[in-house]
Amino acid sequence: MQRMRNLITPPVLIRRAGLMMLSAGWLGGCLPGDPGAARVQPQVFPVKSERQLTHQPKNHVLTNIGVWSPDGRWIVYDTRSGRPGADFDGATIECVDMDTGAVRELYRAQNGAHCGVVTCHPVQPQVVFILGPEHPTPDWQYNFYHRRGVLVGLNHPQATLNLDARDVTPPFTPGALRGGSHVHVFSADGQWVSYTYEDHVLAQFAEEDADHEMNLRNIGVSVFGHPVRVPRTHPRNQDGETFSVLVTRTTAQPRPGSDEIRRAIEEGWIGTNGYVRPDGTRQKRALAFQGEVVRADGQPVLEVYRVDLPEDVTQPGDGPLAGTATRRPRPPRGTVQQRLTFTTGRKFPGIQGPRHWLRSSPDGARIAFLMKDDAGVVQLWTVSPHGGAPVPLTRNPFSIASAFSWSPDGRWIAHVMDNSVCVSEVRTGQTLRLTARFAAAEAPRPEACVFSPDGRHIAYLRPQPTPAGPVNQIFICSLP
Repeated sequence: MQRMRNLITPPVLIRRAGLMMLSAGWLGGCLPGDPGAARVQPQVFPVKSERQLTHQPKNHVLTNIGVWSPDGRWIVYDTRSGRPGADFDGATIECVDMDTGAVRELYRAQNGAHCGVVTCHPVQPQVVFILGPEHPTPDWQYNFYHRRGVLVGLNHPQATLNLDARDVTPPFTPGALRGGSHVHVFSADGQWVSYTYEDHVLAQFAEEDADHEMNLRNIGVSVFGHPVRVPRTHPRNQDGETFSVLVTRTTAQPRPGSDEIRRAIEEGWIGTNGYVRPDGTRQKRALAFQGEVVRADGQPVLEVYRVDLPEDVTQPGDGPLAGTATRRPRPPRGTVQQRLTFTTGRKFPGIQGPRHWLRSSPDGARIAFLMKDDAGVVQLWTVSPHGGAPVPLTRNPFSIASAFSWSPDGRWIAHVMDNSVCVSEVRTGQTLRLTARFAAAEAPRPEACVFSPDGRHIAYLRPQPTPAGPVNQIFICSLP
């Protein structure tokens, strides 16, 4: 309680929906967006004890979103060995029953492949995950452009389908990718999937010039209802269940001070049904993502971008959807990419903090991201999908320390902070601890802090000791 003693004004507590939280009076009447707002200590309130779900003496890795089955019963994960999941060496995709702790194996990699980064369909009992190359060869090892999305049913283990088709020999097939996809996330209706992408065909070029482009990280989407079949002109070509396209535009040499970007990364769907445009019409499908711009002084900065998607992605825009042997695939007709934040003049410019994917409020009105305040503390911020000045959501004395997720009702954002699982109330910016403050060795991991479909539970990872060393175990905590 030493922190409390350091406060000049004692906290005034109010009870709201069974939660103990700090009143706005303790903020001195300031709202989170007011530069004069004081920093607020997170308040602990009584909740049900956290519960450990997995106990096997092996590592468990959660994806940053989409880890709950649609009915909220199962939590899906992979078994990569490293606690951050950086080494792509997972052997299985598994799920654990939230009520009983029973574990089911959904998929086991074969023929020298590895698997990981699993997410759930929001409606159907189905998951998608990354699968590396089977029967790897010296010229086709696992890397960013040699991986694919694979679908498997929760009730039909080991029976897989390819999400994305692949065609790496010209003339390339529209609707097929030429490389690897990563971190697959379903749209709210489950009809589309987004991911980051890198290109095998252009990876042969180390530099970009007038004759050819090079491999850069971009964002793609795959749309169900349009299966793609490709010729067997290469042993790594494959059919897919979806029509896949790139939707972002990048350049290896962005003009300093411009809106051109070198990378498009860490995307998230905007709203459960898109967002409302300024004219009152609805953009049904859009993604927010981090785009790397170059400041006037030549330094790279990550800013918030939005890309609006057409309903029909099969129509080419200003170039071939499948690209050429020397050019990147071009976005479909009607795709609009727009920069939303302009933070290069701040003391700490651009998106800052632990690796995280941009996440939108369910109504699509706010896009959340992490950025340092002027004191260098990583806070939650939001920006409108129309752009405008970013609004600070939190004013905590401790940095947000993880990826985050919104509650389904849009009221809370779950995250890790000061070695605790916390929620921040979107309306007030007040942060509440849901768990105790753990010692650093057993603190919640930064990779995931994910609300359940009913908004009552949060799934996360905490290291636990084993004879062979600490491993991630899956925990949940609950809101009253």
